[in-house]
Amino acid sequence: MAYGHWKHGRAEEKSAFEVTFRTGPFGGPFAVFAGSEDFLEFVGKFAFNDDDLAFLMKSYPEMELGFFDWLRNVDTSKVVIRSVKEGTVVFPMEPLVTVEGPLAVVQLLETALLNLTNFASLVCTNALRHRIVAGPSATLVEFGLRRAQGPDGAMTASFYSYAGGVDATSNVLASELYGIPLRGTHSHSYVQSYSGEDLAKVNGNIKTPNGESRSLLASTLEHRRRLGWTETNQGELAAFLSYAQAFPTGFLALVDTYNTLGSGVLNFIMVGMALMDAGYTPVGVRLDSGDLAELSILVREKWKSVAAEDPRYEKLASCTIMASDNINEESLLEMNERHHEINSFGIGTNLVTCQAQPALGLVFKLVEINDRPRMKICSGKSTLPCKKSIIRMYNSSTSRVLDLIVLCDQPLPRLGKESTFYSPTDLSEKIMFTPESLEPLLGVSYGGTGSGRSFETAEETRSWLRSQLEGSDILSKSIHGSSEPHVAVSSELREVALHVMKQELGTG
Repeated sequence: MAYGHWKHGRAEEKSAFEVTFRTGPFGGPFAVFAGSEDFLEFVGKFAFNDDDLAFLMKSYPEMELGFFDWLRNVDTSKVVIRSVKEGTVVFPMEPLVTVEGPLAVVQLLETALLNLTNFASLVCTNALRHRIVAGPSATLVEFGLRRAQGPDGAMTASFYSYAGGVDATSNVLASELYGIPLRGTHSHSYVQSYSGEDLAKVNGNIKTPNGESRSLLASTLEHRRRLGWTETNQGELAAFLSYAQAFPTGFLALVDTYNTLGSGVLNFIMVGMALMDAGYTPVGVRLDSGDLAELSILVREKWKSVAAEDPRYEKLASCTIMASDNINEESLLEMNERHHEINSFGIGTNLVTCQAQPALGLVFKLVEINDRPRMKICSGKSTLPCKKSIIRMYNSSTSRVLDLIVLCDQPLPRLGKESTFYSPTDLSEKIMFTPESLEPLLGVSYGGTGSGRSFETAEETRSWLRSQLEGSDILSKSIHGSSEPHVAVSSELREVALHVMKQELGTG
């Protein structure tokens, strides 16, 4: 396309494109926009080097040499980008990014922009949805590194999962580079690597917080004798002992290698008691198979029973129960209905691969050429013309939030007055709303007279997202949508759209 524009003398014509999406992902009403920081970094460095040009000349011998000279001098100095802030909750049909500049240059940026924002936005949205379903008190750990689509996909998923509401990651590199809290547990193979004969070989000595030496092995075996739990798997017990010795402040045991209730949980209790004797507190257990809700209830009951018999071990009753077996929205909802006792969820495949919906569907559409409004007119895929802004309108008396898409140069809505707006998908459908406060969502992020903005960390994006959800029904208290509209267009924008439609189709 860039060559076609150049060949016909249109490469430098003034243009404006917008990024938007037509339907909310995962069957819900909203998305979380993300990835703009990566795109802005790409735009700032955009250029063709000699190797790039040599490859293109070889691949497209039919192109005139003058085009490659033009490419050699391409930069983004005339490009202006306005976008919503990274981590903003957004809705279908809204202009999330506006890119203005020379037609062919902006066209060259399209694929990179969509690539860097589609997956990031999808993962961030997916993480927020899991957070909403799991509830605010549950700890969510991203466990997806092994299942992610390659190393780039894994790093992107870790960053935006945390930004979207997950509490920690098992991805060590992501923790190092992005400052995301790091969490991890051992695997089944760790347990399987020990056998019964290894129990006596475990170096069970441990230093207490006061620096005294104590035999974790002897203490564990004494509890085993006292409780009468002599039939548990000894290899598993040896594995737990070795792990507790290595991580006395982080002992989280995977208990379903052999027999969850008949061995794993009991072995955890014995080693946990020994740790408490030495001045430490065990973290808890991880469940990775079976009926997770039912098992969590039975585990908690067992802990409470043991703690009630001996007050020295009362902290056992409040230890963490983590679940990590193919966790997704549906399984979380089902477990919530059964009043489970799980404190923490390790979410892998369904989070980082977005298995429920593998693509968001952000699109990049022309909205102006040489200051003339342009729009796509197609059933189910129509766009709105002109450069636009988004005004988030709040009404505290009704707790409603409505995003208004407006022309860039039109006056803001009047506060305290009920006004008539229109549906972006049906311009004949009226939407009535009384705004009490307004918040513009689009700002200059690159080029122009704006200074641009500094790149944001995952923590900053996470904090911004959280602030939008506090004290607001912006998500209509549901991840599955509501009957109330989330987006409207102004009367002025509606009139322009109808005029363009009449011009292009000959209809009103």
